[in-house]
Amino acid sequence: MASPANSIPDTQLGLTQGEIQLLRQHQALALSQAGNSSSRAASNASSQGRLLLDPTSLQALSSHFDRLMYSIQQRWQTLTTQTQTATQIQYDRAGNAIQMADAEIARFREILKQIDELQVEFDKVRRIGEIVKGFRARVEHLERRI
Repeated sequence: MASPANSIPDTQLGLTQGEIQLLRQHQALALSQAGNSSSRAASNASSQGRLLLDPTSLQALSSHFDRLMYSIQQRWQTLTTQTQTATQIQYDRAGNAIQMADAEIARFREILKQIDELQVEFDKVRRIGEIVKGFRARVEHLERRI
């Protein structure tokens, strides 16, 4: 079978085999979406390892890739927005956690301060108790002497 006019071997494009296969798929898809009669010609060219270069095929491929790029950009923008939102939520949660931790630390320090104050009061009461015991011992000693 003769090679289609306005086509080149796709191996001359400097692409890997996977990239060539992807380009063939996209050209066929672009032409079929355009409802173009070049779709059959693209299929024939592809089966011969060639890529169509006629203006209609190239315009369809260009429009297809423009739509594909727009779709990718929209998805990228959506993912970027979702990432920013998730990051902000985590940042806010971390900030709230830090504030809550700071509040708990302050509360704990206040409790420790109150414990220290109680310890001082306890020490005072113990000293008073020792003084009272001392007075009692003296009073008892004086009573025995009398």
